[in-house]
Amino acid sequence: MAFIDVFKVTASAGRGGDGVVRWLHEKGKEFGGPSGGDGGNGGNVVFRGVRDIQVLSKYRGNNTFKAERGIDGAKKNMAGANGEDVIIDVPVGSVIYRHGSNAKFEILEDGQEVIALRGGRGGYGNVRFKSSTNQYPDQALPGKDGERDQFTIELKLIADMGLVGLPNAGKSSLLNVLTKAQAKVGAYAFTTLEPSLGVLYGFVLADIPGLIEGAATGKGLGHNFLRHVSRTRLLAHCVPADSEAPLNDYETVRTEIKAYSDELSRKPEILIITKTDLVSKEELQKIIKMFEDMGKTVVPISIIDDALVKEASDALTNILSKLD
Repeated sequence: MAFIDVFKVTASAGRGGDGVVRWLHEKGKEFGGPSGGDGGNGGNVVFRGVRDIQVLSKYRGNNTFKAERGIDGAKKNMAGANGEDVIIDVPVGSVIYRHGSNAKFEILEDGQEVIALRGGRGGYGNVRFKSSTNQYPDQALPGKDGERDQFTIELKLIADMGLVGLPNAGKSSLLNVLTKAQAKVGAYAFTTLEPSLGVLYGFVLADIPGLIEGAATGKGLGHNFLRHVSRTRLLAHCVPADSEAPLNDYETVRTEIKAYSDELSRKPEILIITKTDLVSKEELQKIIKMFEDMGKTVVPISIIDDALVKEASDALTNILSKLD
C-alpha cells in the first residue's frame, strides 16, 4: 500500500432536517392545535487520530466526504433524528489546514477527535410558532445547510528518536535489528522511500529516508521527509564506519537540517556509528574519538554483532529515558 503523507479532501457537513406543519387530531375539532416537530441537526465532519501512518492510503481515489442529513420532524411534536457524523481517520501527528478560513489544527493523540465542520441546524416545526395571538400557526422552517470546505492533511510523524543520515547509512537495518521492524533494506540509494516506525522498549523510533546535499531545497527526496523529524525528541545521526569522510557525512546532514529549520537543528542529537564490523578497531576508535572531541554522544553498532546490538540497545534506551 502506497504511503501518503499529504492528502487533500473535500468535505460537507449534513443539512438540517426540515421542521414540519402537523396538527393534533382531536374528536370534534378540525384542528386540535399544532404538533409539528423540529428537524434533526445535520451530522458533523470529524477528524479522528489513529496510530497508523498508512491510514490515509485507504482513502485513495475517494477524497470526498459527506455527513448525513438530519431527519425531518414528525407529528405529535416528534423531532427528527440527527444525521450521523462522518469520521475521517488521520495518522497521529497530522496537521490539518482548512482552505476556506486558513485555520489549522493538529491531531496529536490516538482517539483525539476534532469537529472540523458543523452540520446545519434542524428547522423549527409549527409547534414552535404557537403563541397567545397565534394558536394555529401553519408555518415551519427548513433545515439549514451544513458547512462545506476543503482540507489539506499533512503528516508529521511523532517519534522519540529520528534516524537521519545519508542514503545507505544503515538506518533501515538498524531499525530492523533494534525493534523487529520490517523496513526495506538494499545496497542502493533511497531504499527507504517512506518513513518506517519501530518500538524499542516503549520508545518510538523513526527511520527517515536518506538525505542528500540540497534536500532542504527539494533535491533527492527533498524536504517532504525533513518535516517528519520536526517532532522527534532526539535526532540520531547515522554515520557508517566505512565512510570515506564520516565528519563530512555528518556535516552534510546537519547543514540540510539547519537549512530546513533552525528550531529542528537545536534538538538534542547523538551519533550512531553503523557498520563497525567493516573497519578495524583502531579506525573505529579514531572515528569515535573525533566525534566525542566535538562533545557528541557516540553509540557504535554492528547489526551482525549480537553483543554490540545489546549494548547499543541499552545505551539508546538509557539516553531516551533521560529526555525531558
